[in-house]
Amino acid sequence: MLTLYGTKGSGSAAVEAALTRAGMAYTGVDAASWNPGPGHDALLRVNPLGQIPTLVLADGLVLTESAAILIHLGLTCPPGLLLPLEASARARILRGLVYIAANCYAAISVIDYPERWCEPCDDTMKVQIRAGTRARLHEHWRVFADEFSIGFDAGSPGALELLATVVSKWSGARAHLQAERPAFFAQLQRVEQHPDVAPVFQRHWP
Repeated sequence: MLTLYGTKGSGSAAVEAALTRAGMAYTGVDAASWNPGPGHDALLRVNPLGQIPTLVLADGLVLTESAAILIHLGLTCPPGLLLPLEASARARILRGLVYIAANCYAAISVIDYPERWCEPCDDTMKVQIRAGTRARLHEHWRVFADEFSIGFDAGSPGALELLATVVSKWSGARAHLQAERPAFFAQLQRVEQHPDVAPVFQRHWP
């Protein structure tokens, strides 16, 4: 049995959706750094950074980082479901997953915790850091839509579609895409409505 550490509205939704798509059973542990308690204590025992999602495999191996977890699941679940079988298409998806992790996901951490990135950091500085980072985040999403909208398969969502749909829900990215890239925005909405994953999204964002 797999064990997934995460909480509502977090990046664990992408992993939950992938596990559901693959028909893989797992036990969920409600855990987050902003929600102290037994779940967070258990998370720290397997991931000292306390980051979610964290997935513990049946053999006890601990996987962290959303992109890495999704790549692993894509390589071990039914072939072609989460990652393309064809090498060139798969390489493109891997690029997209790392793009989101390195650019979009990383920016969210700065927006949420600007004090971690400056010292000293007063309220004025926090506002400036958040504003600049949010603008950069939205630019990253605009570029992502231009680079990856072709081949983005909302009708059969794989690892890239699931991660993009989750991470784009934060820090005003969806409103930006709706205004600047409406066709891609509509694709993200279609992913959320896919029958395999709609219950997951409804649970995380009721």
